[in-house]
Amino acid sequence: MGEFELIERFFKQPAKAQPPSRTVALGIGDDCALLQPESGMQIAISSDMLVEGRHFFPEVAPASLGHKALAVNLSDLAAMGAEPLGFTLALALPAERARDEQWLEAFSGGLLALAETHRCPLIGGDTTAGPLNLCITVFGQLPAGQALRRDGARVNDDIWVSGTLGDARLALGALRGEWGLPADVLPLARQRLERPTPRLALGLGLRGIASACADVSDGLAGDLGHILKASAVGACLDAAAAAHLTAAGACPSLAGASFDSDALRRIALTGGDDYELVFTAPASARAAVLSAGARADTLVTRIGRIEVSPGLRLMEADGRSAPLAARAFDHFA
Repeated sequence: MGEFELIERFFKQPAKAQPPSRTVALGIGDDCALLQPESGMQIAISSDMLVEGRHFFPEVAPASLGHKALAVNLSDLAAMGAEPLGFTLALALPAERARDEQWLEAFSGGLLALAETHRCPLIGGDTTAGPLNLCITVFGQLPAGQALRRDGARVNDDIWVSGTLGDARLALGALRGEWGLPADVLPLARQRLERPTPRLALGLGLRGIASACADVSDGLAGDLGHILKASAVGACLDAAAAAHLTAAGACPSLAGASFDSDALRRIALTGGDDYELVFTAPASARAAVLSAGARADTLVTRIGRIEVSPGLRLMEADGRSAPLAARAFDHFA
């Protein structure tokens, strides 16, 4: 099977997944795709690469891999408050994968199913032979001047997070052999690691409400740290709120696996691969934030406050505070 037959058989998206023609003027089939943003809109662009052995295990289910490859990019659009227009896929395949029709069918199925859910068509890309490597570039649009940027946090703003944090790190540690997880917890945590949910509806709902936003890909402390640096402010997080952010912590069996509240809090604050949103908003907007979360069917939790003093701190129930390293995962550290 040649390159062009592979593309035609496994990556040609159904017509029903296509967005209105006013946004994609030309898709797959020419040297370039052509996008036509609506009047008064800006284009949002993000690109992420997933490398076998670095970002995912070789044995990961191909449908989950396809889902995650697009989900991590859509999460960046969500963090900017952008709606998807389309994406490109640069795919390097080992020879054995290129011949494995069952693997290709499952991978493209997971990828295109998420694309269809969010009306984000595959509009181009490239395929080549090589070690398994996936690079997606996603395109979105949003009204000019309404992007949820990192540099808008203001003193006394609330700090919020969407969904739950730390479950993906629990799964990663278990799969690496760092710790064991009870049989009822591992599937829950692994689902969060391998099939994250991009919070696009919430991102759209936060336009005009949130003052700053970022997606949590490299750990809450580190990604919040990007907001603090860009906004030239500091922050204090509520230790009690952070301790309850990990969904698996509600499973009684986890308590018997040596995961106390301190361990779960540490995992929630520093674990990566959550692909939730961390955002700030004025205290006067609390009702609006909760309403945006309800409309998006997404849990939102207030976990702290922006302060004048630089740095990130963790406030205990007794009023004591301690510095918290705001360091994101670094591939070259």
